Amino acid sequence: MTYRVLVFLLFVMVFVNNTVYSQDRDSEFKKALFYKAMDKGSETEINNQLAIIKVSSFAGKGAFEGALLMKKAGMAGGAKKKLNLFKEGHKKLEGILNKDSLNVEYRFLRLIIQEHTPGILGYKKDLGKDSRFIQENFRKLPPVVQQAVTDYSKQSKVLKPVNF
Repeated sequence: MTYRVLVFLLFVMVFVNNTVYSQDRDSEFKKALFYKAMDKGSETEINNQLAIIKVSSFAGKGAFEGALLMKKAGMAGGAKKKLNLFKEGHKKLEGILNKDSLNVEYRFLRLIIQEHTPGILGYKKDLGKDSRFIQENFRKLPPVVQQAVTDYSKQSKVLKPVNF
């Protein structure tokens, strides 16, 4: 092969690589956007975050997917659909928590859901324990998650801004 052919092939490979992966960069999991969807996200935003998580690979992604599914359950139409989404999300979040019960962020995700879940579902038993654990370990969280906790504490009944 000639030098020009090699340069051309290299150019094509770089161009194709950048084109393909630039699309993936837009669908990369970003915690700030995740927490925005968890806070006041529409069903569309939640579905977008779920799609991003499904194609992402990072440790504990089931906790984030589970939390979003349980949040989405509150928006779903029909009791059966609500319950099925909640159960699916519960299984994912609790599965990750069973493997890593000392992860502060996962406990925060559970607290968010517990605080907004109807009592009839019986998913409030760890609310006090999670609240204390988050307060005690707040400084161990990455800044983006600390910001999410601080923002959430302004509306929470169990986490208060003065605790952080």
